[in-house]
Amino acid sequence: MNKAIIGRKIGMTRLFAQDGKMIPVTVVEAGPCPVVQVKTKEHDGYAALKLGFIETSEKALTKPELGQFKKANVKPCKVLKEIRVDNAESFKVGDELKADVFAAGDKVDVSGVTKGHGYTGVIKRWNQQRLKETHGVGPVHREPGSMGANSSPSRVFKLKHLAGQYGVENVTIQNLEVVKVDVARNVLLIKGAIPGAKGSVVTVGSSVKGK
Repeated sequence: MNKAIIGRKIGMTRLFAQDGKMIPVTVVEAGPCPVVQVKTKEHDGYAALKLGFIETSEKALTKPELGQFKKANVKPCKVLKEIRVDNAESFKVGDELKADVFAAGDKVDVSGVTKGHGYTGVIKRWNQQRLKETHGVGPVHREPGSMGANSSPSRVFKLKHLAGQYGVENVTIQNLEVVKVDVARNVLLIKGAIPGAKGSVVTVGSSVKGK
C-alpha cells in the first residue's frame, strides 16, 4: 500500500541493536497532518490527499490559502502539500495522519530540499580535480579547464560542469528503512541521512523500489 506523510527533519542520532551494532538514524517529526482535501479517481482522476503541517496564524497566509483551510474547517497550517495514496477514499476531511502510518521495517523514500552552499567553483560543485601545484601552472589551479572553444563548434556545450549555485534543489533518497516509530512523540527514526538542513520540511513516502 502506498503511504506518505509530511515531516520535519530534527537531526541525526544513533541507536544500538540487540547485537550491539550501531545504527545511524535521522529523527523526523512526522505529522500530525490534518486532511484538508480528499481527491478520488472518480472525481479527480487520481487518488490523493492534501495535507497540512505546522500550525500557523491566519495573518501568515494569503486569502486563497486561508480559504482552503476554512472550507475544510481545519486550523491554518504553514505547509500545504498533496500526497499520492492508494486508499484516499478511506479518509475524511479533518482526519489526522500521524507517525503510526508507518511501522518499523518499512522501506521509504524521503524527499527534501538540500542545504544551500551558495556560488561555488567546479571542485566543490562537481568534485573536479585541481591542476598540479607546480611551477608554471598557476594561477589557475582551481579553474574549470578548457572550454573547447575553436572554429567548430565555436561555443560551449550545454550542461558543461562549471561554477554556479550549489544546493537548494529537490532530492529524493530512495529505499531507506524505518528503524523505529515513536508514537508518543510522533517521531520516525529512519536509517541513514536524508536531504535538508535541521528544521527543514521533508516528505516521507512508501519506497518505489520496495514494492
